[in-house]
Amino acid sequence: MRSAIRSAATSASIATHARSSSPSRPRWRTASPLRASVEISAKTRLLTVIGDPVAHSLSPAMHNAACRALGLDAVYVALRVPAPSLVPFLAAQAAIGGAGNVTVPHKAAVERSLSRKTDVCARVGACNTFWTEDGSVVGDNTDVIGVSAALERLGAIHKGERWLVVGTGGSARATAVAAADRGATLFVRSRDDGRARAFVAWANSTGAATSVAKGPIEVDVAINATPLGLAGHDPLPVDLNHIPGVQRALDLVYAPGETRWVHALRERGIVAADGREMLVQQGAAAFARFFPGTDAPTEVMRAAVQRALRA
Repeated sequence: MRSAIRSAATSASIATHARSSSPSRPRWRTASPLRASVEISAKTRLLTVIGDPVAHSLSPAMHNAACRALGLDAVYVALRVPAPSLVPFLAAQAAIGGAGNVTVPHKAAVERSLSRKTDVCARVGACNTFWTEDGSVVGDNTDVIGVSAALERLGAIHKGERWLVVGTGGSARATAVAAADRGATLFVRSRDDGRARAFVAWANSTGAATSVAKGPIEVDVAINATPLGLAGHDPLPVDLNHIPGVQRALDLVYAPGETRWVHALRERGIVAADGREMLVQQGAAAFARFFPGTDAPTEVMRAAVQRALRA
């Protein structure tokens, strides 16, 4: 017997349980205004995004829209997994043939826990996508693809460009690998000098020509890889007077109406975008890992993200 599930597009959290007229067919209802009815059976494939917190993730909205568009019997949910539960969670995924995504703060910890991973995952030192092969969980990092593709939509990427990345976390590491692959020179800025120096040492070891940025700097591309911008009162990640001559900018943060930094850049005539395109592009690459041989419906995924951010 199949039971009907009301699935929130932006969260896997189940808010309330309302009994239907038939006691043998329970109906679950979420509090989110973004709802889509999907039928769940024992054959339905379960995909997950894990993090702590994770309720803010737009990945369920994006991937569920993709599965519906292609008629796939799969559902994608967000699961809050505390750090002590990561290893048992991965073991369970290996046992059931699971797949999904990883968000903050678990990307580095999951990468360290994997016995099998792609070269890109190992280079970045962070895992954002996993699936199961022959009883083992395999990890990848599609954030690198996401950064490169999002930058390409802002304009052609040329070898020898100078990129500035603000931040030293997982997204900054993916940016460094993308810079190395594209032949860009990378500069990093951080409020913590020690972290900036450690990041430079790591990035250079991956093949990215990297140095610490201090004061104003001439760059072609600026990338915000910090959380600054999630709150409306946040300061700008970098003073625009410190990046004279910048041509394109990518804010890896996304928010309804886009971020203050993106608006400030555009007011100066600079081509800029927030992180929703990176989300879509890394998601499309992950979708191809979940369903080998199936082209991700990128336009459907992009539209789902846009709808979620307007809600």
